[in-house]
Amino acid sequence: MGTNFYLKEAIICGELTPWDKSDDPEFHLGKRSAAGLYCWDCKTTLCIGGIEKVHTGHEFYEECPVCGKKPIDENWETSSSGRELGFNKSVPGKKSGVRSCASFTWALPPEILDNLSRKGKPIIDEYGNKISVKEFRKILEECPIQYKTSIGTWFC
Repeated sequence: MGTNFYLKEAIICGELTPWDKSDDPEFHLGKRSAAGLYCWDCKTTLCIGGIEKVHTGHEFYEECPVCGKKPIDENWETSSSGRELGFNKSVPGKKSGVRSCASFTWALPPEILDNLSRKGKPIIDEYGNKISVKEFRKILEECPIQYKTSIGTWFC
């Protein structure tokens, strides 16, 4: 489960282009995905195996392996997985302590945001919600894990 983000230019007649075209890296900015427990203070995942296993391994330490802090209880209205399912409506941003996080897999280079910001180009998510570059940067604050290995490739 995750949310794909696109450049506004990927919208034709007010709707996303067909899936076989909208995931084209020319328009596909990337995908946010819930990524499990993360110590926001130590900047480390609690996933056993590190960030490489966040989306394939499902075992997590019971406390931060660096500082020993225990996870803060979260629910659908506060967690990253709740955000992906549409229950977490809070303003995105950085967190503290051991809480859930999201990852972001880039399809376009992150530097594109600087160009979009200068041109005032909005971003759109797969549900049709328009997002300013400033709002998108806030979304990225909840994504301390960022993958750049998919830049220029087709993926959903």
